[in-house]
Amino acid sequence: MTDDDLLRYSRHILLDEIGIEGQARLQAGHALVIGAGGLGSPVALYLGTAGVGRITLVDHDQVDLTNLQRQIAHNMARVGTPKAESARTAMLAINPTLDVRTVCQRADAALLDTLVAEADVVLDCSDNFATRQAVNAACVAQAKPLVAGAAIGFDGQISVYDTRQPGAPCYACLFPPDATTEEARCALMGVFAPLVGIIGTMQAAEALKLLAGVGESLAGRLLMLDARTMRWDEIRLARQADCPVCQQAHHTA
Repeated sequence: MTDDDLLRYSRHILLDEIGIEGQARLQAGHALVIGAGGLGSPVALYLGTAGVGRITLVDHDQVDLTNLQRQIAHNMARVGTPKAESARTAMLAINPTLDVRTVCQRADAALLDTLVAEADVVLDCSDNFATRQAVNAACVAQAKPLVAGAAIGFDGQISVYDTRQPGAPCYACLFPPDATTEEARCALMGVFAPLVGIIGTMQAAEALKLLAGVGESLAGRLLMLDARTMRWDEIRLARQADCPVCQQAHHTA
């Protein structure tokens, strides 16, 4: 760790729970971020400012004017550019020493099999059910912790799905892949701008805790926020014996 690193990350190093050893673990870590929009923006910025050693951003979309109401990694000058590249530019403007890889394509199963295997923690910041299921399946198969967030309207949720822990569920335990779901799109329903910041920032916090090896993760707990009243509710989660994803993976391991 250089003198500049000691100065830049001094407020982390001053924390007894992190210290130099924890900061070194962050700098040695690799985070995979799926989505560089409303949730992915604060995730990318906070992982970058915290000094995570390698960050891979995956997003197939481009910056649009309507994104700027909430997607804080982007700006007017980068409208029309790939979101992953725009977020990388914002991250490097704050911390130019970062190693940020961008993948400007849709996160399908084949791509995820490769990228998840290389990561230490995966953050699902996507906005559709199919991608969430594909990310979860790859994380279960590769035994990698998944920090998943979602936000629409005034409602947000976040949890950690870490099947390395005995009894901990995967995303499909709570949301079965064969369930009939009606996609809620922010283009049709809208989204309260700070909500994605709240959930995304919490996703970054959970990922940093996992990488640094501090605290207790949200594995086995789902937090749900109603931003109208700013009230949090918590649901305890358990692995489902009939889950077609994680139970099959454990039986074939």
